[in-house]
Parts: sequence; C-alpha cells; structure tokens
Amino acid sequence: MTDRRTLVLASASPARLGLLRQAGLDPQVRVSGVDEDALTAATPAELALVLAEAKAKTVAAGLCGGELVIGCDSVLELDGQALGKPADAAEALERWRSMRGRAGVLQTGHCVVDTATGRQSSATASTTVRFGTPDDEEVAAYIASGEPLHVAGAFTLDGRSAPFVEGIDGDPGNVIGLSLPLLRRLLADLGVRITDLWV
Repeated sequence: MTDRRTLVLASASPARLGLLRQAGLDPQVRVSGVDEDALTAATPAELALVLAEAKAKTVAAGLCGGELVIGCDSVLELDGQALGKPADAAEALERWRSMRGRAGVLQTGHCVVDTATGRQSSATASTTVRFGTPDDEEVAAYIASGEPLHVAGAFTLDGRSAPFVEGIDGDPGNVIGLSLPLLRRLLADLGVRITDLWV
C-alpha cells in the first residue's frame, strides 16, 4: 500500500468541496487568486478550460510536495455568450428574464496538475440545463436571497433555484461545479486511480 497522495482544490467553492467530500475525498483548499476577468477565449467552453487551467497551474506553482491540484471553473453558455457570476442584483434579474423557459449549457473546465511530475490533464464537461418559468415575484425573492450573485449563471442545482430548473441532460455534478466522472478520467490520464485517494 502506497502513501495516499495529497489532493488540493484550487477553488473557494463550497459546492465543489462538498462534491469531493461526498465522493470520499478530502482535499486541502488553496484559492488561486487568478484574475478571471483578465482571461479570454474564443468560446464559452474554451473560456471555462482556460480559467480552470490557470487556477490549477497558479496553485501548483506554489507547491512542491507531490500534490495533485484540481482547478475548475464554470460558465453558463446562453446565445453563444459565457455568463459567469452576475455583478449585481440588476444583472441577475436580467439574466433570469433571459433564461426563463429556455435551455443553456453549463460548461465546467477541469484541470488536474500532478506536482510530482509536472504533467497535467484537462477537459471541459458540458451539461444542458432546461430552465423553468418562475414568475417575476419568485425571481425577485430568489435574487433577494443573495444566492445568484455567488454562482455561475446566477443559479445552482443544489440551492434555492433548484425548483426553477425543469431538468438537465448530462452530469448533475458538473452543474453544481465539478464532474466526478471527468475527474476520474483526468486522474487516470496521470496514472492515478481515484479510489487510491479515498479517505
């Protein structure tokens, strides 16, 4: 039995941390401090990946003990635009008015860096989200809760907006913030079994 590798999550997201813990993992958390607004890409899927790679590489650069660093970032793709966290309540309101009764694609970039070898593996997971039609009063109440200001796309599956999502096509964890099946594949690309990281 080899010593278990240390897992580091390069994200302040409590939802991502919760998903990893539910899957039997116990990562350390190191926030990257990457300026997300300074990075661009041609498509929302590519932007999510660029952001995830930047976060993972930034945190990995400060480590040297053989850790495995996971970086993730999510954006909602709607009408070809990448929508992250809304800047304020007014933007969240506009966002929900445009999303109601429609479908968008939640793009989450994932990057794993092995600080022992310097190798990395990365990919973007895509999940289609079908939004319901909450009325103006329901949307106002949701925005007043403050939750949509802290999540990509101004919604989440595991919070107060769950009743406003009619369904999804794809991995629900990806919408919450991290695709565990994709993480398993990225780790495997680096020669690591996810089961060897269980606590």
